[in-house]
Amino acid sequence: MNEINPRFRTIDGLSIRYAESAADKPAALLLSPWPESIYAYDATWSRLAEHAHLIAVDLPGFGHSELREDLMSPSAMGEFIVKIADAFELEKPHVVGPDVGTSASLFAAAAHPERFRSVVIGSGGALVPTDLGSPLHEWVHDADLAPYQALGPKDVVNIAMDAVEGYELPDVVRQDYLAAYQGPRRFVEQMAYVRAYPTDLRTLRGLLPAITTPVQLINGEHDPVVPVSNAEYLHERLPNSRLDLIDAGHFAWEENADEYARVVIEWWQKH
Repeated sequence: MNEINPRFRTIDGLSIRYAESAADKPAALLLSPWPESIYAYDATWSRLAEHAHLIAVDLPGFGHSELREDLMSPSAMGEFIVKIADAFELEKPHVVGPDVGTSASLFAAAAHPERFRSVVIGSGGALVPTDLGSPLHEWVHDADLAPYQALGPKDVVNIAMDAVEGYELPDVVRQDYLAAYQGPRRFVEQMAYVRAYPTDLRTLRGLLPAITTPVQLINGEHDPVVPVSNAEYLHERLPNSRLDLIDAGHFAWEENADEYARVVIEWWQKH
């Protein structure tokens, strides 16, 4: 299977959407970025599938997976990532978790040191106090959520996709992103996750030096949403990490899919 074919299964009582490639290689668990979905891997799927058994998952509350309020923070999501790996009987998978998956993957690795073969992250908030560009800074810190409650699916997706540089989203991908935002409160409910950054990232800071899982950081070198300072901060504090900056903005996995896939594959081959 060299294309994404979504399906659903129940994990911890929640309807979780996922896609899977042929299961004849070491496993890699791919986590959806925000406000996208598992289709964020459309541009890299066929290349990554040549090297790993891919299981791509819309995290709870993101993409087309069911939301539960108690999971809408990086620390809580980190525990759910372990439940996903358990549900798919993945013994020691690689994890790829860009964007909102960055902090959650690190919480998972900190709490379960031997659970994952390696972690690939980046383009996600890490610094405390936060160092974020627009619109993420506002999503984290704005006191009044009323303007966001009025956003429709096209508003949410277009705000994000207008920041994509040099990559034309295939229609099937854009339609999937749009379909994830049916319902008036979906986006505001998701905002709780990043609004937990000031508290959770402070906790994470104390855990970073003890994370022994190998970590590959990939960041767009001119990311206007999550500046490179966040990846550099993690690289300085994680004892077993590598940092690659690639020619891209925030959505590096789509904007420079070839380079993103190359770095990921080389990392997997090393570990």
